Amino acid sequence: MPQSLANRSGAGFSAKQPRIPEHLPNLALFLRMAFQPIENYGVIGNMQSVALVGMDGSIDFLCYPEFDSPTVFACLLDDKKGGSFQIRPQLTNVRVRQLYLPDTNILLTRFLAEEGVVELTDYMPIEDDGEQPNEIVRTVSVIRGNVNFKMRCQPRFNYGTSAHRLEYSERCATFFPADDVCPPMSLYSTVDITQESQDITSQFSLQPNQSATFLLGGIRAEGQQPEMELIGQRFQKTVRFWKTWIAQSNYKGRWREMVHRSALMLKLLISRKHGSLIAAPTFSLPEEIGGVRNWDYRFTWLRDAAFTLYALIRLGFVEEAEAFIKWIKGRLGNDAQRGYLQVMYGIDGRQRLDEVTLDHLSGYENSRPVRIGNLAYQQLQLDIYGEMMDSIYLANKYGHSMARDGWLDVQRMLAWLGENWKRPDNGIWEVRGGPKEFLHSRLMCWVAFDRALRLAEKRSFDAPFELWRRTRDEIRNNIFRDFWDEDLQSFVQVKGTKNLDASAMLMPMMRFISPVDPMWLSTMKAIEKRLVEDTLVYRYEAERTHIDGLPGGEGSFTACSFWYVECLARAGELEKAQLLFEKLLGYANHLGLYSEEIGSNGRHLGNFPQAFTHLTLISAATYLDRALSGWKGAVWR
Repeated sequence: MPQSLANRSGAGFSAKQPRIPEHLPNLALFLRMAFQPIENYGVIGNMQSVALVGMDGSIDFLCYPEFDSPTVFACLLDDKKGGSFQIRPQLTNVRVRQLYLPDTNILLTRFLAEEGVVELTDYMPIEDDGEQPNEIVRTVSVIRGNVNFKMRCQPRFNYGTSAHRLEYSERCATFFPADDVCPPMSLYSTVDITQESQDITSQFSLQPNQSATFLLGGIRAEGQQPEMELIGQRFQKTVRFWKTWIAQSNYKGRWREMVHRSALMLKLLISRKHGSLIAAPTFSLPEEIGGVRNWDYRFTWLRDAAFTLYALIRLGFVEEAEAFIKWIKGRLGNDAQRGYLQVMYGIDGRQRLDEVTLDHLSGYENSRPVRIGNLAYQQLQLDIYGEMMDSIYLANKYGHSMARDGWLDVQRMLAWLGENWKRPDNGIWEVRGGPKEFLHSRLMCWVAFDRALRLAEKRSFDAPFELWRRTRDEIRNNIFRDFWDEDLQSFVQVKGTKNLDASAMLMPMMRFISPVDPMWLSTMKAIEKRLVEDTLVYRYEAERTHIDGLPGGEGSFTACSFWYVECLARAGELEKAQLLFEKLLGYANHLGLYSEEIGSNGRHLGNFPQAFTHLTLISAATYLDRALSGWKGAVWR
């Protein structure tokens, strides 16, 4: 989102599967790049933390031990101070392929050269008995040739600010951070390692059918060593976990591989411990190279989480929705200014997410400031109540019925919203230009009362029906009266302006207005004229309106592009929707992953991978597939 403090913020490619690049330039040249493009990364994780693995085999980003913990590796944000974990085959004229093992989040990077073929397998183990070892396993294997390798593990704890003490033996090293902010970590190896300054290095050779394994994670009890010979079993358990989970999907339609890859990515971002969902595992990846729109997304936005649950429910995953609803119950509190809910929380539910600038880091391609924390938690964003009620409604529709105490919480929230829905707020894009009366916020207030009424009627709950109906209808009339511009023949972003906003495309998707209503169709034409470039859609005209209070611009917002596709499909323009959807799939990286935005040159921008993008892909794909198949009931809400 062109945002705020918190912002969220190829040609015809039919993509039944993610694109896999055939080769890269000479690897030695490739490795000298100060920064790899954002889209050159894959991710591994265990629903507790996530690591980014580049196509050169280097882990350049890891927060540990939790999603929002300080970094251990942050080379992505500063190649000199950030730290990384590199495993490099010494080959020339290398071609590289990177892929996920089918139906898993296990990443394989293959290096191909005349001298040999090497495979690097990266994953974070997940035990099917519920135990959660927070470790990274890296296994390098030689398929052909005799290959020399260089390994360097250079952690830089606490965002590169903390020194560490190092203890090591021939095949085990332990890093002890100087402060108590980060826990110590151990590196175990099946080959000999040595100390080089404060780093651990290794040079070794492997022949065909030989492998070397490195395990990085928390230190074990004194005298205990990991049973490296059991790594194969842990690998199989992790494969089984991911395959078993994705097998629950009921989606059998078109673009199944891309839909399932998005679902697997969303699952990776859901805390196994808490049930909350992070917006992205990274922070301060820029929305504009060299710009200031650099935000920390390692937190739980109620909006993103609610939309994610909708996407997963569409695929048949209900447990995640119920776990999140349980988590959110612990967040309820009556704040007279912001209501019962904050915009966002820490994954453990903490409320304070104070923002700090890390001036010692140069930033991705010198994009500064580098921020951690997110002041948007202090904003008023009224739309979150609509998204929450929509999620509660769907969880009740496809899962278990809500308990009485939960329904009482709903009534208290709506009582507050009924008195506050007219207030200006910071909107879905968390603008810093000051509170305003946003169309999207007003729309989602309508959704809150509409879904509460539906749920009460469906479950025969007691409720102030007449008051809720009156409030819902008043909000609806307010939208048609105050947010419709006769000159533009369009709904506008903010009351009293002529600005447009792509979030208006949620109006038919939330069943506020018919997707073929003349007022909506003319709104779509206005959006297409000012915010759409082929299949790419901008959130709003950032540089013209300055509504977000920030200098510079941003790329197209990929989630809005998927909304556009779904709106076209709902309006019956199926051929156009399918063409643009398949072209949009061509903007994914080689693994089928998306960041937040796409730049004018096609590069990925913003934090990566982005939950908001992947959930909208699922929504667009499932609706478009049903529509193309002639299913008349392709409406879920």
